Amino acid sequence: MALKQSFCYPCYMTPDLTLDALFAEARKIGFAATELWFRDEKFDEWCATVKRNGLAIASMCGHRTLNDGLNNPANHERIEKELHDSIDLAAKLGIPGLICFSGNRREGLSDAEGVEITARGLKRAAPYAEKKGINLNIELLNSKVDHAGYQADHTAWGVAVCDLVGSPRVKLLYDIYHMQIMEGDVIRTIQTYGKKYFGHYHTAGNPGRNDLDDAQELNYRPIAAAVAASGHELYLAHEFRPKGDPLAALRAAYAACLV
Repeated sequence: MALKQSFCYPCYMTPDLTLDALFAEARKIGFAATELWFRDEKFDEWCATVKRNGLAIASMCGHRTLNDGLNNPANHERIEKELHDSIDLAAKLGIPGLICFSGNRREGLSDAEGVEITARGLKRAAPYAEKKGINLNIELLNSKVDHAGYQADHTAWGVAVCDLVGSPRVKLLYDIYHMQIMEGDVIRTIQTYGKKYFGHYHTAGNPGRNDLDDAQELNYRPIAAAVAASGHELYLAHEFRPKGDPLAALRAAYAACLV
C-alpha cells in the first residue's frame, strides 16, 4: 500500500484559492487527507468541506497551548479536559491522532523533570485515548530556529515520555524538518523508533521550511520510503510554506513522497 499523504491546509491557502478548490485539487493529486491545527468557529464548515471533497482528517491539535503545555503541572487539569473533548470529537470524525505539546522550558526545570511532569499529564488522558482508539502525538519541534525554549526538541526526550506513560496510544509526531535542525540522522531515527513511537509525520524543506525541492538539504524520497518500510499505516503530512503556486508545490511534494 502506498504511503498515505496529507497536508496542513492553512499553509496552502491564498486569497484567490477557496477551500473547495484546494481540497478538490488535492484529491485529484492523490492526497488521502488534510489537517488543521487549532479548531475555530468555522470548524464544522471546514469538516463539511473536507467530507464533500472525499478527504479524511488526518490530525488536529488536542489541546492548547504550544508554549505552555504538559510540562507545567498547573495545566494538567485543563489539558485533560481539553483532550477528553478532543478525543470524543476525533472518534466521531474518524481522526486517528491528536497533537499534544510539551510546552517551553521554565527556569529551574530540568529535561528529566520535564519528562516526568509531561508523562504524568498524559497519563491522565491516556486511558480514555485507549478506550476510544485515538493516538496522542507529542509534537517534536526545534528550539533553535522556530520555537525557542520548547522542551520536546529531541527524539530521545519524546521517547522517554512515551516509555514513562507506557500507553500504546501515546506516541510522537516526528516532524522531519524540525528534527533535521536539531539532530539530523533522519532515516536511522525512523528505522530505530518509527514503528513503535511515531504516530504521525510532518514534512518541510530545510532550511527555510519551504518546498521539498532541490534548494534544500533533505532527500524526501528515501525518507518517505523509510517511513513506509517502518510499517507506518497512518499519514505523512506536508507542512511547508510554498515559495510559489501552492497547488504546484503540493503536486511536487506528493510526487517526492510517493512510495
